[in-house]
Formats: sequence, C-alpha cells, structure tokens
Amino acid sequence: MSFTKPSTAVKWAVSSMTGAPTLSGTAGSLIAVLDAFLVTGFGTKAVDSAQVTDGICRLSFTGTSAALEHTVITVSGITGDGAVLNGEQRVTAVASSYVEFACDLPDGPLTGTITFKMAPLGWEKVFSKTNVAVYRSTDIAGTRAYYRVDDTHELYARVQMYESMTDVDTGVAAAPTTPAGGFYWRKRQSSGGTGVYWVLLGDSRAFYALIASNDSTSADTLNSYGTRSFFAGDINSYRSGDAWSAALMGSSSTSYGSLVSCFFSSSSSAGTVLQRQSHGIGGAVAFNRLVAGNVDSPSGRDATLGPFPSKVDNGLRLSPIILSDGEMATAGPRGEAPGAYHCPQTGLIGAFGADVRLTDGRGPFAGHKLLTVGCGSLGGSATGCAVLDVTGPWRE
Repeated sequence: MSFTKPSTAVKWAVSSMTGAPTLSGTAGSLIAVLDAFLVTGFGTKAVDSAQVTDGICRLSFTGTSAALEHTVITVSGITGDGAVLNGEQRVTAVASSYVEFACDLPDGPLTGTITFKMAPLGWEKVFSKTNVAVYRSTDIAGTRAYYRVDDTHELYARVQMYESMTDVDTGVAAAPTTPAGGFYWRKRQSSGGTGVYWVLLGDSRAFYALIASNDSTSADTLNSYGTRSFFAGDINSYRSGDAWSAALMGSSSTSYGSLVSCFFSSSSSAGTVLQRQSHGIGGAVAFNRLVAGNVDSPSGRDATLGPFPSKVDNGLRLSPIILSDGEMATAGPRGEAPGAYHCPQTGLIGAFGADVRLTDGRGPFAGHKLLTVGCGSLGGSATGCAVLDVTGPWRE
C-alpha cells in the first residue's frame, strides 16, 4: 500500500500552547507573535528517543511540548536513513511524553540529536525597526505583497499593505490610506502585560489572526468571550494568475467593540481592502462579503438554514465566504476567503463551545479537520463560531 504524506500547507497555533508568545497590551507583543508564527516557529523541544513502529514515528521527550493533534511541526537532527523525516510533519497524536506522525520507514529506532518545534508559515521579515516590522510571503505563486505592522502602541497595531517597499518606512501604493496609517489590529482592551487568547492559522500566501482581546480572556475563560478576526494575504481569486489579489482586513477605528472587519460577523466593506481590481487598473478598493445565508449574522448564529444539528441528517452546513471586486452589485465576485466558512445555522456555540475545537469533516470535507472558535461578541459571551479548514491545502 502506497504512503501519501499528509499536507502540511496549512498551519495553526493557539496562545495556550507551551512556549507560545504572549499577546498583551504592550508595544511589540503582536510582532513577537507574528515573528514566531510566520517566520521562526516556536517551542523547540529536545527529543530523548525516536522510534518508527507500523508506519508511525514517535518522538519521546521529557516535560511538555507545544504540539497539539493536527498541528505541523518541524523536525531536525535525525541522521542516517531516517533523515528523510527532517522537515515538516503533520502531528497525528500527542501525549504528555510524546508526539507522533505518519511515515513510510521500516520499524526501528532513529538516531541523531533530534529536536522539533512548531513550524512557521515560511514567510519572511524583510524590514524592521523597534516595534515595527514588514512581512512578506515567500511563495512565488502569490502576489508577495508587503504588510507593514506598526506595533508601537500598547492597545493596537497599525497595519498597511504595499505593492513594493525599499525600507521599513518607504513603499509604493500603501493601502489603506483611510484611516491614515492603516487599519487597527486590536490587541487588548486596556494596557497591561497579561496575555489574551489568540488563534493564528494560514498557509504560504495568507493568514488569519483571531484575537479575544477582552482583558479577562484566557484559555480557561474563553467561553465567556468571542474573537475578532483579521486577515492578510492573497484571497482565492476566480481569475487565473491574478496578480492583484492581495487583501488586508482590520478595524477602521480605535473602537474596542468594532467587529466590521470580522470575516465571520459582518458584510460591511469598512475595514477591507484589495490591492487592485482584477483588471489591474487603478489603486486599492474596498470589498464586500457574501454567503449562502445572512452574512450580517455571526457564523453559527444565522437561522437561514435552521438549527444545528439538522433534524434531517444531523448535518452541519457551511458556505464559502465570497469576496467582491469592489462593490458586489456592480463589480461582482472576485474570489473567496481561503479556508474560511460561514455556518448559516444556529446553535454552534452550544454544540462546539468557544474554545478551539477540531471536528472531523464529512461530505465535501471528508479527510479534513475543521477548527471552530467563538466569534460574534467582544464584551460578553460568544454568540457564534468561526469555522476554518486546518487541513488544506487551501489552493489548487
């Protein structure tokens, strides 16, 4: 029987992981999180022993590791014939003293000074200065837009997209220009060093940041709060070879309660920008969202298709999130949000909870893991659930 290595294209991390950087109400804390997730990885763990048994490689260690089931780790230091396992691996099982992943090596021990860590997306940090950084995808199949993150404020970062840059402060075609200085990515409700709950996930061309920025929020209390979501990277364009499909989402004001930029709670074009329309003429434009349901209702709190589970087949119904090429009514659809889905049913928060949860997909999602996390509120209990495919790949 032939072995097919699981895709490692989509990666995800959550703030409750051992060794995850803290996102707080302090300058530079978002850059620390983005550096770890996009560029360097985090949570390096020394392996005491490694063994392959019946197509499963087990890395055993002392203490705790950051790895969770279905995350992607980078393995290093294996020597001999087992060196083919160095690199990215999709975790199939975790325990207090080991992680496992599938492989096609014969049974036996592995040698070397072996370590693993949470794998980064593989983006690059092209420019930086104190509490300011510019990130860029390294995937040559994408637009490779520049994303400048100014994290000098305690409560929020300012984020702008550029077509090209020559240094950390100089670039061409900055977007958005309103508000001046870029969108707001809120970190925390008030200043302080206590960490907030975050979930990051993405691929080589785009990523989402879901942040529960209420001051009381932690991994243990997330069920009392919801997340807002931000996005940077290429959408899944309907136009083949789309050279201008880079997008950015963020709040257009400093208001703590603003959810207008959230993929999972609003149709508003506020807080959205595409690099250019598909014809490539002109500059950046705002975009709208459309789903099979009510896009202005939080995902999982939309009664369009009734409650979850469906009384007919216990089904969970999901809709792609369609993005316009400017105004939907005049410009039409441009593409879709990669890996993100809207649920036009009610009751998801009661069924799945607000904390991160993985569920096995069925039907068109068979073989995929779906991640849910609470959304739709910031100052009170989460009302809906964001749904994202953490298996991928998101792109053909």
